[in-house]
Amino acid sequence: MSQTKSQISDNLESLSSSIAMLRKLEWRVRHAVASVLSGEYKSSFRGKGMEFDQVVKYDYGDDVRDIDWNVTARLGEPYRKKFVEEREVTLVLLFEDTPSLQFGSGKRSKREALLELSSLLMLLSAVNGDRVSLLYASPTGYEFTKSSAGRGRVLNTAATLLGKPPPGVLGPQQAVIPWRYLLRAAPRHSIFVWLSDFPDHDQPEGWNVIKKRYQPIGFRIEDPWERALPNRGEQTVYDPVSGRLFNLNGKSVAQKAAHEKWNRDRDSHFKKLFPVDSDRLTLQAGEDALDTVVKLFQKRALRFVRG
Repeated sequence: MSQTKSQISDNLESLSSSIAMLRKLEWRVRHAVASVLSGEYKSSFRGKGMEFDQVVKYDYGDDVRDIDWNVTARLGEPYRKKFVEEREVTLVLLFEDTPSLQFGSGKRSKREALLELSSLLMLLSAVNGDRVSLLYASPTGYEFTKSSAGRGRVLNTAATLLGKPPPGVLGPQQAVIPWRYLLRAAPRHSIFVWLSDFPDHDQPEGWNVIKKRYQPIGFRIEDPWERALPNRGEQTVYDPVSGRLFNLNGKSVAQKAAHEKWNRDRDSHFKKLFPVDSDRLTLQAGEDALDTVVKLFQKRALRFVRG
């Protein structure tokens, strides 16, 4: 019984720590939305259509098709209907938790960086009044949190994700993802954000259908050692994917060639899933996620403005 109480105490402490971190991150998110992002976030994603906002005075150059003739006749001067884009959008996050994310050559692992990025995206949506759904997938199964809106519920969802224990490095390597279920998980035109290590695997089942139904975006974290091997001579490292130790030699021509090929294949797979550059983002493990995400939203805003 004492062990159960101890576990409950540890879980509560972990949840409290996660919420404290989220509140600090939320302050930065609100500041970015108010001062930097302004309209970029909303214009980064296509809404479901246009809805009536209000009636305003007609100015020279306005579309005559928007004139409200009833109001115009009643007031004796031209008025038109003003429309705004619908913003009732659902954000569906797929967090693919695999042993390979536990790699880290610096202070932070890729998993820690990807968890923070997931929380940031959920908080951005909450600040802008969007609904958030979360699908957590690991090699042992998956868990789906239905769409919810409001600061408190989104904070709870993000804190729950942060508290998930990492999968065992010696067990299965691929996450269990219910791709068919995802097609029914959210309304059409929802924003589908896939956060993963994106290894060089086959395209998932029904991916082309998902791309037509939703607006997919891919986020991945990259460790500096994944882009270029450290030039320190031979050293012993641990591979979380194979679960074994091996000797890494950054000066070895053969190892450099194999590493470069692995990089090319991995990048090619990621670009094949998300061909448009504003639909994918790679962050460094120690990089400031908020600044980089802001730049992506600005790029997407320009893309949709240009049509």
